[in-house]
Amino acid sequence: MILKRFFKSATAAVTALALSLGSTVAMADDGFAQKLLGKAMQLIGVKYRYGGTSPETGLDCSGYVQYVFKNAVGVSLPRTASEQAHVGDVVGTSDMLPGDMVFFNTRGFSNSHVGIYVGNGMFVHSPNSRSQVRFDTLDSGYWKAHFTSARRISKGNAPQAM
Repeated sequence: MILKRFFKSATAAVTALALSLGSTVAMADDGFAQKLLGKAMQLIGVKYRYGGTSPETGLDCSGYVQYVFKNAVGVSLPRTASEQAHVGDVVGTSDMLPGDMVFFNTRGFSNSHVGIYVGNGMFVHSPNSRSQVRFDTLDSGYWKAHFTSARRISKGNAPQAM
């Protein structure tokens, strides 16, 4: 158990360091995005659970994003990825910043999966029941082929408490 926690912490730290050194935009300039990324990375290694909304019992993709936004910056997002895809401002792929939500078609319809962009072409998400919260690259064959959109929540366009 101690070794597992150490490995989880070390993996998150090394990945965060690599992202920040590998790209000038890897860590956002504002505290809002930094808080989001800090909370998102704390959850690396949490197991996937369909319908999950708690790190203690497991998180699905939208439960993960909802939990991060609520606990990092106090923003209440809708529960599902398809509902989350209607919140905030649309962002072009070349304009994405750390903290933006990224959406994918993984179940035959747009916005059926969501993650959080961390910079340098990487995002963090809770992918499926065979996995756990982890980093992936937007340029990988699968994720690149299934990418649908990105949206930005900021202090100025955050939804009201739900």
